[in-house]
Parts: sequence; structure tokens; C-alpha cells
Amino acid sequence: MIQITDWLRAKADGFKHLSNEEVSAISDFSLLWALFESRLLNTEGSARAICDMVDGWHKDGTLDAPSFDPELGYFRQRYFANGAFTGHFDHLHLRKNDQEPLIRAVIDGSDNDPRDRVAAVLIIIFRYRNNLFHGVKWQYKLAGQLGNFTAANAALMKVLDRHGALLEG
Repeated sequence: MIQITDWLRAKADGFKHLSNEEVSAISDFSLLWALFESRLLNTEGSARAICDMVDGWHKDGTLDAPSFDPELGYFRQRYFANGAFTGHFDHLHLRKNDQEPLIRAVIDGSDNDPRDRVAAVLIIIFRYRNNLFHGVKWQYKLAGQLGNFTAANAALMKVLDRHGALLEG
């Protein structure tokens, strides 16, 4: 039986150039996102659902925004440099309902509210999900995505550890 990654390397343009680490990070992201969306977003992923979820954590005192500082630092470095948003920011393909003003304010550092920081991190990860599953990232042959998916996976594991009730089934 052929392995899926072998088939993709033979058939999907650009996939053969990905390292095993890149393939693992992308595959892991798919599984982590599915678990996150199932456990925490009631299978209804959206920026609004993410904001509502984060608002609940903020209200009940379980937000723990500092735990997301490494991922936020990565996103700030990737999407904002030398006083301006980078070209990578446009590739998030933020839509009307994706809280773009909030994302911009958090990324440029003008908004450091804990609730907004966590919401921005998770909405950026939501955009990775949409861009991967709807094919946008394939247009770039998935190149240059290791840091993105590594940061996303770390944040998703933190959220699932803290809020996912994983041991409850």
C-alpha cells in the first residue's frame, strides 16, 4: 500500500521539496485543528466563535494570555517589521468577519489587552486552517510554512491542554 506522503511527493507540485519536518508539522496541524474545533468550537469554527470562547476564558479567569507570548512573538515578527505590516500579512487572507482591526492592533503592538492577544493568535491560526484546507497554501506549494505550523501547533496544544477536557473522552 502506498503511503500518502509518497503519493503526494510524486503527484503534488512542490510537495516533494518539503522536509519530513514540514510534512509532519502540517499533518499534525490538521489533526490538532480538528480536535480543537470539535472540543472547543462545537464544530463551528469562525473568528466570532473564537472571540466568544476567549471572552468566556477571560470572564472565568482561565485565559492565561502569557502562555501564548511565544506564538504571539512569532506572529508579530512575521507580520510586522520596521514599522509596517509585511507582505506575509496580506497572505493571511483575512475576511470581513475575521476581526482585521483587532489582528492589526495586536500585531503592531498598539493593543496588548490579554483577551485581544489570545483572540488574535487563535484567529491567525484559524486563517492558517482556512488557507490550508481551502487550497490557498497549496498555491505556494506549502513552502515556508514550518514556522507557521510549528507556532500554530504549540498554541493549539496549550489551548487543548488547558480547556479541551481531553481526559473526559
